[in-house]
Amino acid sequence: MTEAVIDAPFVSTSLKVRPEWIDSNGHMNVAFYPRAFDLAFDEVYVRLALGQEMVSTANTSTFASEMHLTFQGEVFEGDPLRITTQLVGLNAKKFHWFQAMYHGEKGYLAATCEWMILFVDMLQRRVSPMPDDVKARLDRVLAAHSQLPPPPEVGRYISMQNRRRAG
Repeated sequence: MTEAVIDAPFVSTSLKVRPEWIDSNGHMNVAFYPRAFDLAFDEVYVRLALGQEMVSTANTSTFASEMHLTFQGEVFEGDPLRITTQLVGLNAKKFHWFQAMYHGEKGYLAATCEWMILFVDMLQRRVSPMPDDVKARLDRVLAAHSQLPPPPEVGRYISMQNRRRAG
């Protein structure tokens, strides 16, 4: 990552709800929310040099180990999406990300996605400490993203109590 300024959070505006993502209710099907979040995540990985180049040059990669979604507003075919990605935690072997999906024009929150990602040695296919240069890049991101307020959905679990965002 060569730029001096780190976006806090990272923002993707390249996605729209695709026709094949629509279900019989006329809105985006639950199965495609992880796909949209993952596509936005790909943009972050390119910026942080965590994608294919890391696999091919260092035999290291990342694997998702846990994900939690919340659905907070409908989106429909053709709707533009704005997805923010925030690093909320980091140690030598894993990182904790939070994404929020907004309607790209109307601005309302449609969904959130929380990820626990593991750093993996691809030769052994085991969780391992990340190289110092990768950890240093992510430390810079965490420092920048730590200035953001913590999303209220971080650490949520399924419960009968409704704990939506205020406002």
